[in-house]
Amino acid sequence: MSSNSVSPTTRIIAVTNQKGGVGKTTTTINLAAALARKQRVLLVDLDPQGNASTGLGIEYDQRNVGTYAALMQEAEPHALAQPTEFENLSIITANNELAGAELEMIGDERREYRLRDALLALEGDYDTILIDCPPSLGLLTLNALVAADSVLVPLQCEFFALEGISQLVRTIDRVRRAFNADLHLEGIVLTMYDRRNNLSELVAQDARGFFGDQVLQTLIPRNIRISEAQSHGSPVLNYDARSTGAVAYVALADELLKRTENRTKA
Repeated sequence: MSSNSVSPTTRIIAVTNQKGGVGKTTTTINLAAALARKQRVLLVDLDPQGNASTGLGIEYDQRNVGTYAALMQEAEPHALAQPTEFENLSIITANNELAGAELEMIGDERREYRLRDALLALEGDYDTILIDCPPSLGLLTLNALVAADSVLVPLQCEFFALEGISQLVRTIDRVRRAFNADLHLEGIVLTMYDRRNNLSELVAQDARGFFGDQVLQTLIPRNIRISEAQSHGSPVLNYDARSTGAVAYVALADELLKRTENRTKA
């Protein structure tokens, strides 16, 4: 069993849900931008689709070898982190090569620790590192959970939303027992909330009834500005700072910072 905080001042959060279409990458991008108002932030794109890289305006031909090279130990992480157009926000990008990483790592006896080992080299360079995980519980996601201090789970306010979360919670428990004793659930963030839809409120009530205060108070609404911002390769905070989506992600960032502060004091 291994304890692995990168540094007392660097917090690593894996954003994951094995179910697709829950707003995982959208949450990672916009939370990163909102945190960057107050912190030095690194986004690690660990999804072979590379949507987080696209969402921060990094064209495919501008991406370096990124997370694939970090996992394969082919380059220093400092050289892989590249600035974005947004102050205090950097990214380690993903490209198609990452899709083969799981197969290439399968025979390595330390395959679960590849990302953790890479991020150790960035100790103290950032206040928060957010990892955008693929929509699966494979070896890439396992690397993220072993490297992380905590897990943030986006949960869409849709029918069947709670299905699969119990599997993810069991996975977190297994990772804690076998690889990363300090890993904890940062929280569950409700996404795609529609106040006009009774189902959204029912899902929110069910989630809070089951997970209690592990469900964050901030609700991320359905907001067309969020989707428009992504199509422009920009966080919604930069695209339309007054939109309900931007306001919600700022509130989410502030809530997470407050929780961390309270946990530190406890």
